Amino acid sequence: MRTGHLYARQYDNIFWIREPNPPGYRVPIADSVKLLAKNVRLERVMRGWSQETLAELAGLHRSFVGAIERYEHNVTLATVEKLAKALDLSVAELLSPHTFNR
Repeated sequence: MRTGHLYARQYDNIFWIREPNPPGYRVPIADSVKLLAKNVRLERVMRGWSQETLAELAGLHRSFVGAIERYEHNVTLATVEKLAKALDLSVAELLSPHTFNR
């Protein structure tokens, strides 16, 4: 239901009210998310793997790996651990800005 500049949604008889984001607003992407995405893609490409190969090794869906590489998902620590294990890296290495200099 819309009410002026605010809108509300009802979930189990609880109303959540917030102001809408201004037109063109995008949620800022955290530097760590960008770094993870770049490192996942770089490590995958360096191995000559497709997104599908990495996804299979990590137990994830191929489209999810692609979305991670494009900064479209803020992933859980469990997912980072799966990716690191599949790439034979530690979580720290996968999140390090110097991974590409190995």
